Amino acid sequence: MMNVIYKVEFAPRIEKQLKKIPKDIRELIFERIAKLERNPRPENIEPLQGAEIGLFRIRQGDYRIVYSIQDQKLLVLIVRVVHRKEVYKKKHLQ
Repeated sequence: MMNVIYKVEFAPRIEKQLKKIPKDIRELIFERIAKLERNPRPENIEPLQGAEIGLFRIRQGDYRIVYSIQDQKLLVLIVRVVHRKEVYKKKHLQ
């Protein structure tokens, strides 16, 4: 199998979400996101349901990284990084 590398991009609102996360946890989140470049579908990936079909979620501690995978573009688009208590609240689904 070839070593395909995906490009990781962030939705515009991600910067604001990341600023709310403590720096040490943010660094772990960035490490986790970096791994998606080589493997956008890790073992612990969870496909989302309902209105969020087509999105995936991975955990980093108490935080959830929600993203889409666009295989045809070799792109991983990070759409949300929020605490697990907040991940499904409507304000983050816009």
